[in-house]
Amino acid sequence: MAFPCSVISIQDILCPVYDLDNNVAFIGMYQTMTKKAAITVQKKDFPSHSFYVVVVVKTEDEACGGPLPYYPLSKNASPDEPVDQHNRQKMLEVMVSPAITSEAYVSSVLFCLSIFLSFYVLTLLIACWESCRQHKRKGLLSAMDSPSLDTASLLGHSRSIPDSFLGRGYDSYGYGSFGNGSSSSTEGVTDSLGSTEVSYSYVGERSLENVAGRPRLDSLSSVEEDDYDTLADIDYDKNVIRTKKYLCVADLARKDKRVLRKKYQIYFWNIATIAVFYALPVIQLVITYQTVVNVTGNQDICYYNFLCAHPLGNLSAFNNILSNLGYILLGLLFLLIILQREINYNRALMRNDTHALECGIPKHFGLFYAMGTALMMEGLLSACYHVCPNYTNFQFDTSFMYMIAGLCMLKLYQKRHPDINASAYSAYACLALVIFFSVVGVVFGKGNTAFWIVFSVIHILATLLLSTQLYYMGRWKLDSGILRRILHVLYTDCVRQCSGPMYVDRMVLLVMGNIINWSLAAYGLIVRPNDFASYLLAIGICNLLLYFAFYIIMKLRSGERIKLIPLLCIISTSVVWGFALFFFFQGLSTWQKTPAESREHNRDCILLDFFDDHDIWHFLSSIAMFGSFLVLLTLDDDLDCIQRDKIYVF
Repeated sequence: MAFPCSVISIQDILCPVYDLDNNVAFIGMYQTMTKKAAITVQKKDFPSHSFYVVVVVKTEDEACGGPLPYYPLSKNASPDEPVDQHNRQKMLEVMVSPAITSEAYVSSVLFCLSIFLSFYVLTLLIACWESCRQHKRKGLLSAMDSPSLDTASLLGHSRSIPDSFLGRGYDSYGYGSFGNGSSSSTEGVTDSLGSTEVSYSYVGERSLENVAGRPRLDSLSSVEEDDYDTLADIDYDKNVIRTKKYLCVADLARKDKRVLRKKYQIYFWNIATIAVFYALPVIQLVITYQTVVNVTGNQDICYYNFLCAHPLGNLSAFNNILSNLGYILLGLLFLLIILQREINYNRALMRNDTHALECGIPKHFGLFYAMGTALMMEGLLSACYHVCPNYTNFQFDTSFMYMIAGLCMLKLYQKRHPDINASAYSAYACLALVIFFSVVGVVFGKGNTAFWIVFSVIHILATLLLSTQLYYMGRWKLDSGILRRILHVLYTDCVRQCSGPMYVDRMVLLVMGNIINWSLAAYGLIVRPNDFASYLLAIGICNLLLYFAFYIIMKLRSGERIKLIPLLCIISTSVVWGFALFFFFQGLSTWQKTPAESREHNRDCILLDFFDDHDIWHFLSSIAMFGSFLVLLTLDDDLDCIQRDKIYVF
């Protein structure tokens, strides 16, 4: 029976026994209880190796989520007469079972390590196999005697490399053309600019004589690093390129690689700094929480799965902390993979390898380093949350999930827009704003209608602003004349003549994104979910999945293909995510209810008598995140031998 609400207490063999509602919490460990409760008793807490089990029925049920009863006083009752609380009795069964042995702890730790270290072994084997393939390929290329042998067919690529690329090197600027795949002339760019000035009044009118004559900036040129982002002609060149009907990666990969490398390395150093300053107070806070639990004995502070909470030292649920090891180990492995790729790429640049200089998606590794660091920090902060899981600590578990979702979207955008991606400072400022709203939602969002109205309005406005930024590739201004320009565009494109959008694919993505985001905003405003942090995370994940689906569709529509390794990563990662979400939604505890009601969801361990469903979620989700990162890393490997003015921007 759930009610009446009761308290179960474990006390040392002492006199007096504290068995009243007003003193049962004075010593020992205690929990409020409806139908189920569980307490792990350690020998170190009871020197006499014996203890009392004390159960007390409370005088009211509010502590267990029940109603606060009303007991009317009779007219003739004296003030000292006890109130008739009717028949508050509870039938229960007490079961005492032995805890797991120290050997179970050791075997569980070894099992956890073996799972994730096997990924290191597998990565090493794949790296050795790939190295052998490259050595064989180099030997085959060096043994070529006939100059007429087709290099592209030798390497097994379906798209051939132009003779002009193999024979004479790269053209001076190489704008690229969607129609014939050749470098467009200055006149072609001028025509493109002229054709777009009707619809885009903000494009500057500028002669292209200096643009056509300037050497390529994406080669290792002698131009100084400080000559960018401060010169007006660079910004005008972007106006010209961004208003072409069809763009190629060569159009948006014109800055010096040294400048871009430094720009994207800032992502890593910034997130490393953020991680240190964010993690240290979090660690201090959760240690304080755990100390309060141990000193007071109040086990209602933290929402564990008490039926599978194995203590170690001062930690109440060591298994929930250990299972986060996968995030840290796999995040470190991803950093090592990125480091190896960067070393190989730099070696190719040092020997002036043509493929590294002029082919494929431009290689910038700073965002990948930031993603790996964020995965490691997610493991650390998730472990901190599980030291004492409760409503106020949950924001620690989700903060770097926001980071990961944001960094993944930025990386997808950077692949085809290397020159115009957001700077690290503006990106992290936006993520800091998201975390700020998360904290405000946790503190004030519970049932607060005003907060949800303000947040929904901000959500919709941010969606519209971001949509405009993406559609026009940053070439618009938010100033006093924005309404006049909007009305002008609506009049010219919708009233005077019915003209469709210039970028149809981009428009389809943004319309779908706005529909989804407006629906999420309406859901939040109507339902007002108690778990605001998860709601905010769902917004980020939905937008990431939508953008990833758009990227895959556009990649296939552009005539590109997905190689075997990224295809296997996509399939296996999707399967692992499916199983991971199954275990996530088992719901072994919930801080949206009272501690007593939360314990009704507790379940026994299901793996090695040590790990519960949520621990398996940690295992699988860390593997799935690692696989998702590998998908982003290898997705465009099929373009490594394709000239950049043949790779389309979308």
